[in-house]
Amino acid sequence: MTLDFSKAIDVSVPIHPGMLHWGRRPEVEIVESRTAGDASNVSRWRIGAHTGTHIDAPAHFIDGGKTVDRLDLSALNGTARVLDLTHVKEQITAADLDAAGLGDEERVLLRTSNSEGVLRSPWKARQWVGLAPDGAERLIEAGVRTAGIDYLSIEAVAYTTHWETHQLLCGADVLILEVVDLLHTPAGVYDMLSLPLPLQGAEAAPSRTVLLPRDEA
Repeated sequence: MTLDFSKAIDVSVPIHPGMLHWGRRPEVEIVESRTAGDASNVSRWRIGAHTGTHIDAPAHFIDGGKTVDRLDLSALNGTARVLDLTHVKEQITAADLDAAGLGDEERVLLRTSNSEGVLRSPWKARQWVGLAPDGAERLIEAGVRTAGIDYLSIEAVAYTTHWETHQLLCGADVLILEVVDLLHTPAGVYDMLSLPLPLQGAEAAPSRTVLLPRDEA
């Protein structure tokens, strides 16, 4: 199969010091600069493992779980379905997933109102749309290997004390793809390519992610 990258949708967010971030924002140091008389331009970046569009590996919540450098990349690359859940206000439930057309694809991206709202703010919101635990159970039941969403966390706000959704997904070896910009990505079936940095022993890593549209819905 030949992939046409001229139609690719880059759903990754740019990484920069003023970006939306859960905690400490990226820092950039200019090590060498041609304008300063150096032979080349060289920069040094300080970023967290959960910066920008990134993968949460099972080790994020499971002791002894797989780290990003040990992931099976087939879980991240292949057929993906984007579900339109822009009407959901706070928590995506199992019933919401079924109503949106959850199928048998192993990769599912949840397109919510986050993409046109809180994802575009430089500051972490108090409220966002996330996945409820029964929604996580439904994805596991459906055989999903990677679940993505358009915000800093897939967790619904109500569960950010014990992180039930993360516990369920990580415990079932479902990879979590967060901070996916789906503003210009209609619901449907795509070919997904996502390659996280192989940070040895890390629980998460930034992952450049693109979607290639298919003809079928």
